[in-house]
Amino acid sequence: MSQAAETSPPDELLFCFEDADVRPWQTREGRGLSFELLNQVAAELKLRFRYQSAPWKRCFADLQQNHYAGIISVSFKPERLEAGAYPGGIKPDPGKALYVEKYIVVRPKGSHTSWNGKAFQSLQGSIGVQLGYSVADDLKRYGVPIDDGALTSVDVLNKLLANRVAAVVMLQGEFGALMAEGSNRRNRLEMLPTPFAEKPYYLMLSHQMIRSQPELSERIWQTIARLKVSSAYQEKERRALNTDH
Repeated sequence: MSQAAETSPPDELLFCFEDADVRPWQTREGRGLSFELLNQVAAELKLRFRYQSAPWKRCFADLQQNHYAGIISVSFKPERLEAGAYPGGIKPDPGKALYVEKYIVVRPKGSHTSWNGKAFQSLQGSIGVQLGYSVADDLKRYGVPIDDGALTSVDVLNKLLANRVAAVVMLQGEFGALMAEGSNRRNRLEMLPTPFAEKPYYLMLSHQMIRSQPELSERIWQTIARLKVSSAYQEKERRALNTDH
């Protein structure tokens, strides 16, 4: 890292977020726990954060071009290091993540498809995942066929309901929210007891932000880590997760 003096803090930091619901952490309207946490960080550091939604892949392309100071809710993929930086560098620090979330396996009721934590069994067809999500790469390592063309979590479940995929892997919080919204889903789908994976999700910052504001960047990540484990925020998280599940 350069030893040059840090420039004056910017008046405003613009962050990109996916234009899809990932409840209870964020919604396409810019609500959810991640925004509440980041707004607390901004208030404590006397900064102004502004948020802009975009398709997920465009967030990374635009971050690499320094159109944003960062992206919200990014799991780790080595190739994403070209676009920006994680807290802790090439081995991100989970303690500085915005949240940790589980990927679960969902199947139609009556299906024999199963997941034992090491392998899929009785899989007759492909597994649906959301476009651009890192879990698709994890599934490929198991050698199972995947369908990653769904743009939203609703699209993923609709493919499953239409028998276009044999099972889906998706985020647990969003699945819980969707199940609460529709009796058709509750009556026809079920979550397997063993999660497929559990991943931390970070505020990724642009390389330009790291170069021009190294101390501020670290303060932002450290403040996320401290406020996230506060009793007040932990209670918010418990209430939100209980509501959505």
